[in-house]
Amino acid sequence: MDDRISVCKDGKRIYDIVLKSSFDQLGEEVSRLEAVGQRFCVVTDSHVAPLYLDEVMECLSSCGKVDSFVFPAGEAQKNLNTVRELYRFLIQKRYDRNDLLVALGGGVVGDLCGFGAATFLRGIRFIQVPTTLLSQVDSSIGGKTGVDFDSYKNMVGAFHMPSLVYTNTGTLLTLSEEQYVSGMGEIIKHGLIKSQEYYQWIQEHAEAILKRDSETCREMILESDRIKRDVVEKDPTEKGERALLNFGHTLGHAVEKLMDFQMLHGQCVALGCVGAACLSAKRNLISEKDAWNIRKTFLTFGLPVSLKNSGLDERAVLEATKNDKKMDSGMIRFILLRKIGEAFVDRTVTDEEILNTVRQLSGGIYGE
Repeated sequence: MDDRISVCKDGKRIYDIVLKSSFDQLGEEVSRLEAVGQRFCVVTDSHVAPLYLDEVMECLSSCGKVDSFVFPAGEAQKNLNTVRELYRFLIQKRYDRNDLLVALGGGVVGDLCGFGAATFLRGIRFIQVPTTLLSQVDSSIGGKTGVDFDSYKNMVGAFHMPSLVYTNTGTLLTLSEEQYVSGMGEIIKHGLIKSQEYYQWIQEHAEAILKRDSETCREMILESDRIKRDVVEKDPTEKGERALLNFGHTLGHAVEKLMDFQMLHGQCVALGCVGAACLSAKRNLISEKDAWNIRKTFLTFGLPVSLKNSGLDERAVLEATKNDKKMDSGMIRFILLRKIGEAFVDRTVTDEEILNTVRQLSGGIYGE
């Protein structure tokens, strides 16, 4: 299996997203970057390292000297202290601007490594090697990098495009069920904001997706990557259309923070999408039937759709939305649906509307 998507700017290719069924071609793909003879630092976490680090380092060894930097797994490590340790490691190893970082892992690893690459020596190249479904369809694409600051998610970051995204779909087989379906939070979101046809395809292929059928997963990842690629190409630094990718994230990030990151990102996005669909229906933008259909789709994949029994205070959720980086001149940029497959940015959502949405998710009709 070999599929390739190019990400361009002003008609010029910036990098490729390559889908393979193993790591075997990683060295060959890296050699295309004219990186042979350089040094590579593979940045990964303590969960991924035992699974793939040795194999990836061996694949890269044909291109140059390879080091590794391993940090403890978990969102709690995605902070400036870990970045500081990465800087120290690179300085001690005398890395320079010609060398490359390699992010091997999920979204936490990709975001942290990318931010390190963006800021070390004012910017060096890096490669994304995503190993979770969520990172393969979302965080590895588009050049958003960042770390959390005092529990505020991704509050410190930079736009820094990777030189290559190398996706080995075989890694999906080693994910826990919870980690795997977490990726569906972002995948379903892609259909909701940009393609009703894709959304329906996801519903129709739910059984094969849950079984991790290789051909179905390949087709799904490719389509999600194309959707994100198309949005990013039009708006690389989130001045306009790229904000649509934040559908479900306003409430999702608030819940993620208040739950102290004990829920996975895709799970929180699913909750946020159900809330945004609920609000869209209350504004008569989509039908109640559509809102229920969206809720059912997330449920099909085992994703949470209710805040019932979460113990979260509704006003605490509201306040957490105001600390999100998506604020614009004091107003929340809330992403709503005009219909399934068509999202838009709204700056008029009131505190009362958010509170009512949280109440519905906590105990009202959508929170059942």
